[in-house]
Amino acid sequence: MAESLTIARPYAEAAFQIARDTQALPSWSDALARLAVVAGTDAARELIGNPRLTVEQVATLCADAAGAISDQQKNFVRVLADNDRIAVLPDVAKLFEALRNEFEGVLEAHVSSAYPLNDAQVADIVKTLEKKYGRSVKVNVTVDADLIGGVSIRIGDEVMDASVRGKLAQLADALRK
Repeated sequence: MAESLTIARPYAEAAFQIARDTQALPSWSDALARLAVVAGTDAARELIGNPRLTVEQVATLCADAAGAISDQQKNFVRVLADNDRIAVLPDVAKLFEALRNEFEGVLEAHVSSAYPLNDAQVADIVKTLEKKYGRSVKVNVTVDADLIGGVSIRIGDEVMDASVRGKLAQLADALRK
């Protein structure tokens, strides 16, 4: 995985520079997210490296499968295909989002909850995190039944664990001492 990120980084940086310079960050985020989904499919994996298809055909198929994308974005896909890098599109998209978040001063929070959260609960979490960090916060919410109850929030390498599983682990550690 580290090798894939190393390969993807210059492409993500190039895409970010183009998007920033053309003031098209949202469009590029959306396109790269869709392209990453396409590149991650089994069908795309079969196409990549298929000797019966030209590089141009692979690039066109991936670009078309991602829906409406700009000519610049299609050219970006062609560059990736020319260099046999279509497979790193998911990492390119992830690195692009990190660059965009840094540029826009947005923190990305990963919230894991034992149960689905409603919009009001998510809004409360966002409001609390924005107050704590003094920056805008974008959250990705996932459901993890193993938490038993509560939530676990990860921002970068910081983890705030307010889950029942986390509390039980703390109690078990305290009892061992």
